[in-house]
Amino acid sequence: MSFAFAQENSAGTRRSSQRRRPLLAGAALALAVGAGFAWTNLADGDPRLPTSGDDPSGPARSAATAAPSDPPVQICDNAAVLEGPSTPPEGAVAVDKSQSLSDLTDENSAGTVFWLAPGTHTVGTGAYSQVVPKDGNTYIGAPGARLDGQRLARYAFTGDAANVSIRHLTIENFGQPGGNNDEGVVNHNAAADWVIENNTVTNNAGAGIMVGSGNLVRNNCLEQNGQYGFNAYHPDEVADITIENNEVVGNNTDDWEALREGCGCTGGGKFWKVIGGVVKNNWVHDNNGAGLWVDTNNAGLAFEGNYISDNDAEGIVYEASYNGLIRSNTFVRNGHVKGPTNPGFPTSAVYVSESGSDERVATDYSETFEISHNVFEDNWAGVILWENADRFVGSPANTSSGSSTLVNPSVANGNTCTPENINSEPYIDDCRWKTMNVQVHHNMFSFDPDAIGDTCNVRTGCGYNGLFSNWGSYPDWSPYLEDTIQEAITFEQDNLFFENTYSGPWRFVIYEQGTRMDWAHWQGAPYGQDGNSIIKIQASERR
Repeated sequence: MSFAFAQENSAGTRRSSQRRRPLLAGAALALAVGAGFAWTNLADGDPRLPTSGDDPSGPARSAATAAPSDPPVQICDNAAVLEGPSTPPEGAVAVDKSQSLSDLTDENSAGTVFWLAPGTHTVGTGAYSQVVPKDGNTYIGAPGARLDGQRLARYAFTGDAANVSIRHLTIENFGQPGGNNDEGVVNHNAAADWVIENNTVTNNAGAGIMVGSGNLVRNNCLEQNGQYGFNAYHPDEVADITIENNEVVGNNTDDWEALREGCGCTGGGKFWKVIGGVVKNNWVHDNNGAGLWVDTNNAGLAFEGNYISDNDAEGIVYEASYNGLIRSNTFVRNGHVKGPTNPGFPTSAVYVSESGSDERVATDYSETFEISHNVFEDNWAGVILWENADRFVGSPANTSSGSSTLVNPSVANGNTCTPENINSEPYIDDCRWKTMNVQVHHNMFSFDPDAIGDTCNVRTGCGYNGLFSNWGSYPDWSPYLEDTIQEAITFEQDNLFFENTYSGPWRFVIYEQGTRMDWAHWQGAPYGQDGNSIIKIQASERR
C-alpha cells in the first residue's frame, strides 16, 4: 500500500508526495492493548529470524568491554570510603555536637575548615535553620558524624558561596515528607564549584543534592531521598559538572508522580538546562522512577561506565535536549514496574525523546548522538528513539512550558512560534526539538522473557527496540500534522541502528507508534535498520 506524506521544499512551503511501503508477508492483525490502543502486527507468525552459529554474547561483550560487568562502586555502608579523619586536620575548627555549626560558620572567616566530631549535629529547630557557608569553606565529618535536620529544618547547606567542600558527613532528615519539591538539601542554591564527596545523603525531602556549575559530586551514597538523589538545575544554567563514582539508590520515596500526576519529576537524578557534563562510573539502581533523567535544553552530556539497574522506569531518559553520548554503560532489569502499566509504549532502558545532535548547539557531540558499546540485559525494552509530533514551542502539548529550543531562541521562541509564523522558515525548523543524528551501534542486547515474568510479551511492549513517532493531530494549526514527523524521524533525520548483537526474541517498532515487526522487516527496505547486526533466538520464545 502507499501513503501520503508532507515534506518541505527549498522554498519552505509544504508539498505532498508518496512513498511506497513494501507488502509484508503474513497477515496484519490489529490487537487491542489498553484503552483505545492497537498494535499492528507485521508477520507475527514464525519470525524466522536469522541466527548466528556463535554465541552472540562473545562478540557483543568484547565490543562493549568497557561496560562494567558488575557495579563499578559500592558506596552505601562502605566505611572505607565514607569515614573521615578521626582527628581534626591541622588548622581546622573542631565542632562538638553541642555547638551550632551555623553560628560557628558565621563567626569564622571565608576559607575556614570545620571538622565535625563524632555524634549527631543539628542546625536548629526552625524551618529555615541552615548552614550558610562562606567562599572556600570546607566541612569534614569524623567517623560517625551526622548532620540531622530532625524533620524540622528544610535545608542543610545553602547560599551562593563558591568553592565549598563537604566531605565524610551523613546528612539526613531535612524537610518534611512530600515537601521540598524541586528543591535540594545540600547546596540548595546550586552554587558554583562545590566539591561534595564521600558523604551519605539520605532520607531527606526533595533532592539530596543540588548540582551547580563546576560542581564535582563524587563517592557519595545518595539513598532514599524523597524526590531525587541529585538535581542539576540553576535558573541561570548549569555548566561543566562531574557526577562520578556515586551510588544512587532508592530515591523518590515520596512518589512524586502520585502526588503530582504527570509531573515528570522523579527518579535517581535529574538534569535541567545543563551545558557540558560527565556522568561516569556510578551505580544507579532501585529508584522509584527513571534512573537518570535529562530533561529540556541540556547539551553536551556524556554517560560512560555506569551500571544502571532495577530502576522502576527507564534507565536513562534524554528528553528535549541535544548532543549526548551514552557509551560503555550496563543496563540491567530496568522498567519492570512501569513497563506493564503502559503497554502502548515500550518502557526502554534508554529513551531518547525529541533529542539528537545539532551543530548549531556548540558543545561536544554536536555531530552525532552516539549510543554505543553498551550492554543491555533483561530490561523491559532496549533503546527507543521517539519524537512527539505534537510537541513544539508554542504548542499546548509542549510539556517544557516556557522553554524555547536552543538552536535559535532569540528568533524562534514562545512569542514567535505562533500560528501566523510557524509554517515558514526559520520557525518551522527551529520551533521543535528533533530526534536526529542518533546512531545506535556496537551494543549487546540480551533478553529472556522468562527472566522478566508473565507480563512480558509482544502485546505489552516488552522486548522492543524502536524508531518512531505518533500521527500528528494537535493543535489544528500545527505544520507537523499527520505523518510529517513519522517521515522525518524514520527517513530524513539520519537516525540509524547498526552493528549491534541481539540475543533473544526481539521485536521492533518503526515509523508509527503501535506497529510491531520482526527482524527481517526491521532490516529490510525501506527501513534498513541494524545493518551488519546479528541476532540469535534464545531457547525461551514465549512471546
